Formats: sequence, structure tokens, C-alpha cells
Amino acid sequence: MADLPADPDTPDDSSLGSDRGMTPSTPRWVKVFGIIAIVVILLFVMLMLAGGGSHGPGRH
Repeated sequence: MADLPADPDTPDDSSLGSDRGMTPSTPRWVKVFGIIAIVVILLFVMLMLAGGGSHGPGRH
């Protein structure tokens, strides 16, 4: 079957640009901040589990 001519009333998808349908990426500073926050939280949890967060007479 032959292709029908394009309807002049419909917008041409090729003129909208190549970013149609793509989601914006997360900024680099947000990723870096998130990684640093995760590392700090993991270090804190490791210190608490290792007994580094205990208080008492034997600690001072």
C-alpha cells in the first residue's frame, strides 16, 4: 500500500528536537552529595556497631 501524504494540520515530530521523551538527568552535585551522605551514614553505623558510640565511665 502506498504511503499517504502527510496531513498539513498535524505537527511534524522531527522539528521538535531530539530530546523529546527523554527525562532530564540528575545534576552532578546532587549525585556527589548523595554519595557523600551515604558514606557518612555508613561510617556512623559502623562506629555505633563497633562500640565507638557507647558512653559511660569506662569511656572517659
